[in-house]
Amino acid sequence: MRSRTKAWRVALLVLGSLLVVTSAASARTCSNGKDSNGPMWLSILHPGLGEWALNGWGPFGQNAPQRKFWMGFIPGFGFPYLHVVSAIDVSKCRTDDGLNID
Repeated sequence: MRSRTKAWRVALLVLGSLLVVTSAASARTCSNGKDSNGPMWLSILHPGLGEWALNGWGPFGQNAPQRKFWMGFIPGFGFPYLHVVSAIDVSKCRTDDGLNID
């Protein structure tokens, strides 16, 4: 059990390190004038938050991607898969609710 927890910690550390390196290299300004770097970190915190930030926050039902946000609570699918998908989407200035890596 301890080795399994340790493996998860190492995997998270590696994933976090990769995201830091790629985020520094790929920070961009979106068409709405907002920087994608801050919202990308919100998407790493929870799927859908970065897209919501890029949409200018506002009403949750209109500006946040509902599927990404709610499916982000499902263990094994929401974390880590949707965290990565959402971070990639936001880093490319996409605010859609797609669940696939493009």
